Amino acid sequence: MNKKHLQFSFAYAIVFILVLMAHINKWSLLKEITTPLITVVLLVFLSSATSLKGRFHQRLFTGLVFALTGDTFILMKSHDPSYFLYGLIAFLISYIFYISAFYLDFRSAPELDKKGARIAIISCLVACTSFYFLLRPHLGPYRLPVIINAFIMALLIMMAAFRNKRVNKLSFNLILAGAILLALSAVLLSYAYFITPFSYAGLLIMSTYMAAQYLIIRGGAERKLLFNN
Repeated sequence: MNKKHLQFSFAYAIVFILVLMAHINKWSLLKEITTPLITVVLLVFLSSATSLKGRFHQRLFTGLVFALTGDTFILMKSHDPSYFLYGLIAFLISYIFYISAFYLDFRSAPELDKKGARIAIISCLVACTSFYFLLRPHLGPYRLPVIINAFIMALLIMMAAFRNKRVNKLSFNLILAGAILLALSAVLLSYAYFITPFSYAGLLIMSTYMAAQYLIIRGGAERKLLFNN
């Protein structure tokens, strides 16, 4: 790990701890200050580490901007409940930009690793369908938005998996782990919101979300494309 990455990891660890402290102790002011810093630190690191050269890093950066917008809207939901929906929409747009970035790597050698692609597709579809049917009795008018969200999260993991053998192993592993954690965070949020709240739900959701964003952006910074068409 070079010095720049070490400094970033240290800064992010501080933000991570502060956000968790705010959730544990219910310090609303600290939560409002530190939550946007999650993506601000990531934005600064990504731009400084990569200079945003190329479409891959530019799309990750744009995705982070929408993630920052989503974080901001979610914080404002106490003033107007509709901001919660706006926040979810911003996050979905963020994930679409991530997917489009991962697609660039897949497109560099689309005929490679067909077996791995089939495994990723089947696994994601089974997991996505199973979770949807678990939620379905509790969704009411939210069925369509949840279907869209589940499809996008499945596509996010699939596209992260499709990067296999097309980029260096470190970048592949970091981003795939991040995509899985991002989906897990969405699953926890959906379960707590639609089925039943559970102890430390907010803590678990934020922990998985912050870890996911860290891994994806670190993986993006470490990316080395093995094929270039």
